[in-house]
Amino acid sequence: MKKLIKLLKKLLQSRLLVFGLILAVELFWFLIFVTRLVNYSTAISIAFTGLSLLVVLWIINRDDNPAYKMAWIILIMAVPLLGGLFYLAVGHKQPSRKMRRKMEAERLRTENELLQDPEVLKEAGASDRRIEGQMRYISETGGYPVYRNTSARYYQIGEELYQDLLEELKKAEHFIFMEFFIVGEGKMWGSIRQILEEKAKAGVDVRFMYDDLGSVSLLPGGYDRHLEAVGIKSIAFNPFVPFWSLVMNNRDHRKIAVIDGHTAFSGGVNLADEYINEKMRFGHWKDTGFMLKGEGVWNYTVMFLRMWNSFRHTDSSYDPYRPKVWHPGPFEGEGFVQPYGDSPLDDEILAENVYLDILNQARDYVYIFTPYLIVDHEMQSALCLAAKRGVDVRIVTPGIPDKKMVFQLTRSYYPILLKAGVRIFEYTPGFLHAKSYVCDDEIAVVGTINMDYRSLYLHFECGTYFYRSPIVADVKADSLKTMEKSREITLQDTRQGFFGGLFAAVLRVFSPLL
Repeated sequence: MKKLIKLLKKLLQSRLLVFGLILAVELFWFLIFVTRLVNYSTAISIAFTGLSLLVVLWIINRDDNPAYKMAWIILIMAVPLLGGLFYLAVGHKQPSRKMRRKMEAERLRTENELLQDPEVLKEAGASDRRIEGQMRYISETGGYPVYRNTSARYYQIGEELYQDLLEELKKAEHFIFMEFFIVGEGKMWGSIRQILEEKAKAGVDVRFMYDDLGSVSLLPGGYDRHLEAVGIKSIAFNPFVPFWSLVMNNRDHRKIAVIDGHTAFSGGVNLADEYINEKMRFGHWKDTGFMLKGEGVWNYTVMFLRMWNSFRHTDSSYDPYRPKVWHPGPFEGEGFVQPYGDSPLDDEILAENVYLDILNQARDYVYIFTPYLIVDHEMQSALCLAAKRGVDVRIVTPGIPDKKMVFQLTRSYYPILLKAGVRIFEYTPGFLHAKSYVCDDEIAVVGTINMDYRSLYLHFECGTYFYRSPIVADVKADSLKTMEKSREITLQDTRQGFFGGLFAAVLRVFSPLL
């Protein structure tokens, strides 16, 4: 009985549970209100139906992903009295006008902070014009230059990244910028927070951003104020509000740590104990990341500062944070490094286009890590076409899922990919949270970007494009090693029966809305 009371108290203290109950009540009230209103008057019923038809025409006319449009059209046609209103409430993908205005103003104010050195592009193009074209696209369209003189270290597990992150944080003398999707109290965050507090007391400029919804069940409300009280400047990105709103769609899914301008960490690892296998959730947690040292860190610094100054204007100039300010000596590093960010603020699906280009240009192989495989028609076609061209396309997904419905949706894409010749592996020891591509011993992408609709269209994301860097060999070796620990999926494994197939089909239709 005592354990039950303790559990109930814990649940009641959870912001996520409380907010979930509030949202459920709001939805129930909305349904009752609309139903009674429609039954009250035929004219009102006709008006709602007309509204839904106008919304359908609006959706058809939008320059949007066809799968997203189809999902909403089917929903609206199935429940015409509610579908149109529901789309108006939560269907739009772009951030709120206020958020867009702030972030666009900061981007325009600092557009000259990221300028491409034409000689670096020319060097890349001397060996492969296709690679130069891809780098030019990321630089000119995304606004993120490519660099040389940057070393990279790959981490094949979260524990390794965690240890090096602690050591580099301890070395910080001037500033620490950190931006993460999930923060959870425990050993990992506790040890990092202790260092941040000590550095802040010593006069280091410590700034910390976390996504409020990503951490809503892991941190107490108003946690940013707790950090401010101990000297850590803090922002809770897009604070979670328990009302049905499209604003909650857009989350800061990035993982960035920048130290004194010359060192950066990124990848899939958040700041919670499961990411370092200190807490067991869904078996062994496989995640990856990397550390950069050198000129390429500047892209991550600007990425962070633009987000920070959009909501808390602090810096009139970014110049004090450049890589060579606190590292006057030369940087070393082989190959080319191009960190980039993707944003729902524009209509450019940069992250997906980078993935598509790798698949379209591959000659020998593409190995992929992704925790979720919820792909649109373009991505599915690119995967299948690459395999049919004779490219060795392999995808590794989790063996133990964190979200069972999403896992079932992921598996629904297996049959068509397998029939095209794509090889699929499920990580037997547990949950694979890594997000990476490696191709032809020359190209690798490691970052925060999942192969699902939310990462590719709705969230703020980041990744790094590596070309002819030693890290490419490390990503390949880790991919092959992970496949040895995984179970290869066959067509026979994908049989679901009539009802299972029907449920998967429904999930596929509404996958852009999940």
